[in-house]
Amino acid sequence: MRAPSVVLYTRVGCHLCDVVKGTLDDVRRARAFELTVVDVDTDPKLVELYGLEVPVVTINGRKAFKYRATATELEAKLERAETEG
Repeated sequence: MRAPSVVLYTRVGCHLCDVVKGTLDDVRRARAFELTVVDVDTDPKLVELYGLEVPVVTINGRKAFKYRATATELEAKLERAETEG
């Protein structure tokens, strides 16, 4: 079974982004998944897609969270992604 691929779309100075990154790091200590952090301000297309909606978290390419993510919700979605995988 392959570990889910998680992407956090963020931007510098975003407090909610920092909170979600902390949640991802906490869950990652207990459950394996690939994490990529992307600063949306580095790509005009990403700014157009996500604008002020950051943080956005995708799991295996599907939007899973916007603005907030709890550890419990994240673990449930990761488990689902592993079984669909």
